[in-house]
Amino acid sequence: MPSFAEVKAGLAMPLSDAMETQRSIRRLRSDPVDDETVRACLELAIKAPTGGNLQNWEFVVVRDPDVKHQLARLNRQAWSVMRRIYRTQVRNDEKGLRGLAAGQWLADHFEETPVVVVACLRGPRAWFPPVVVTSYYGSIFPAVQNLLLAARALGLGAALTTLPVWSSWMARRTLGLPWNVSPIAAVPLGWPQGRYGPTIRRPVDEVTHLDRYGKPFGG
Repeated sequence: MPSFAEVKAGLAMPLSDAMETQRSIRRLRSDPVDDETVRACLELAIKAPTGGNLQNWEFVVVRDPDVKHQLARLNRQAWSVMRRIYRTQVRNDEKGLRGLAAGQWLADHFEETPVVVVACLRGPRAWFPPVVVTSYYGSIFPAVQNLLLAARALGLGAALTTLPVWSSWMARRTLGLPWNVSPIAAVPLGWPQGRYGPTIRRPVDEVTHLDRYGKPFGG
């Protein structure tokens, strides 16, 4: 598989190209991803803004088979519930069924993923009031998006999932996290079995409103 020296030129990809072709890729090869490539993704991830510029993120790069196995068990536990819910929503949707199949593939092959990056936040986890809860998560997901875009530019497959950390207590124990560091999301990383390409999304005018919901945006 390619080394960082072979793929680093991808970081010169125009940002719009990376955004237009980014997608969740869950079918990954088991071939290794070198530390330099992972580090490049993380260096771009931590360029993201955080609330109050606290930079209170922590990342755990998981390569150990035993740790991946424990995360895989947590992922399958959550997936066993989520797939039933998702199946009822997409039973007549071909694209949705493909997504369901990809999620099942990841659940079945999670241990084979070469690298799993677990994004965490340092500091007391807020549960109330809602405004504090949403602000809390706002300090990690911009970094995760940067990580995903960096992976796209380098040709890595990646996907954001919260299933392996559905139980903060069990995920914290698996990863050896201190009490004040909470696991928020996991990003499986690896060389994709498929390929990236232009994504198809609903038109902006269908999902955008002016001032109040239901009022069309634009002419």
